[in-house]
Amino acid sequence: MAAWPSGYVRTEALEGSHTDPRGLGVRGGLEPAFEGDAHSLRVNLGQDRLDFRIEAERWPRRSLGGSSVFQMVPGLNQYWHPWMLGGRASGTATLGGETWEFTNAQVYGEKNWGKEGFPEAWWWGQAQGFDEPGACVAFAGGIVTSGPLRVEVTALVVRLPDGTVVRLGNPAVSPVRTRTSDERWDLHGRGYGWTIDLSATAPLDHAFVLPVPLPSEHRNTPGDLEHLAGDLTVTVRRFGRHVWTGSTRLAALEHGGLERARTELSRRGLDPDMTDAGPMFDGPPQRR
Repeated sequence: MAAWPSGYVRTEALEGSHTDPRGLGVRGGLEPAFEGDAHSLRVNLGQDRLDFRIEAERWPRRSLGGSSVFQMVPGLNQYWHPWMLGGRASGTATLGGETWEFTNAQVYGEKNWGKEGFPEAWWWGQAQGFDEPGACVAFAGGIVTSGPLRVEVTALVVRLPDGTVVRLGNPAVSPVRTRTSDERWDLHGRGYGWTIDLSATAPLDHAFVLPVPLPSEHRNTPGDLEHLAGDLTVTVRRFGRHVWTGSTRLAALEHGGLERARTELSRRGLDPDMTDAGPMFDGPPQRR
């Protein structure tokens, strides 16, 4: 759990955790301390709590998810499905002694799974908060492996303000070229008559260092540089004609990799084996 702009972060590895084999859902802890499904999210970690009711805008294509044809290939190290491309959440969040009440806040949900946990390197982003409240953007990429197969893939999904969903990222027919760093994400996708250009930035000192699971070892390890409020602009064209351009200052952005996260913890003068760390600020952050 993390909050912006306070920089508060808290993580827990909960015993007795399991997913719902019948659909979207997960429970963590024996009480449970964490419980979520397609309609609600509840977290109880003592003084830190969440309690939300969710109205979801579900993925429109039942045959293929966010990983498209890769979703049908067995044994890959990572799959990704942005099943809720926009929705509404109402409820209460209490983190680090601050409490917020939300009514019909914009909300997004996705599902990650795979054979070996997270890949050796990855990049991810998700954004709402555009002038058009129905718009939503999400992307995820990394090094996908299965036996001798090793390929770099990025999937890019845009839900336009009118509800149209565009997905690019199949290497042969709709490739997405990606350049990423700790502070910048640039994507260019083309296919099926669509062209999408995305650019996002966030300062490294504002990144959270968050843990990722090592399933085979039953533990967490630092592995993810996570921004909660980056700047993002996306432009969509159809057969060369402009369709939509949107900008937001509420983009969540990731640059993942175990060695990169450990290096950043060391740069901050922290134990490279600790599992979470909040941002480093040059001064008090501005509220957005």
